[in-house]
Amino acid sequence: MGIDEFGGGQGPQPDVLVVTTNDVPGHRVQEVLGEVFGLTVRSRHLGSQIGAGLKSMVGGELKGLTKTLVQTRNQAMERLVAQARARGANAVLMFRFDVTEAADVGTEVCAYGTAVVLTRE
Repeated sequence: MGIDEFGGGQGPQPDVLVVTTNDVPGHRVQEVLGEVFGLTVRSRHLGSQIGAGLKSMVGGELKGLTKTLVQTRNQAMERLVAQARARGANAVLMFRFDVTEAADVGTEVCAYGTAVVLTRE
């Protein structure tokens, strides 16, 4: 798997900055717009489930599931950024992911944080 298949996050010049911290050095929070989130639920692919079951017997990374989870997290993050942008934010602070099982049929991934307007100090 190449770096693009198991990585995520933003590019070098995002219009909405997303960080896991409470603040951004050199900036101040001008306005707090509130919580934003991006949510997606993915069902499991039968082929990857069978492959994962076989792989779990011998150990090692479940590459198919890793790739699916990366795609799912990236989609949730894109939805979070779209919601923040729609509210007029230029940043999301305290960004986090929450991952849970969804009724034994899939995985729910929620990306969430606080939408804000930042200004340079």
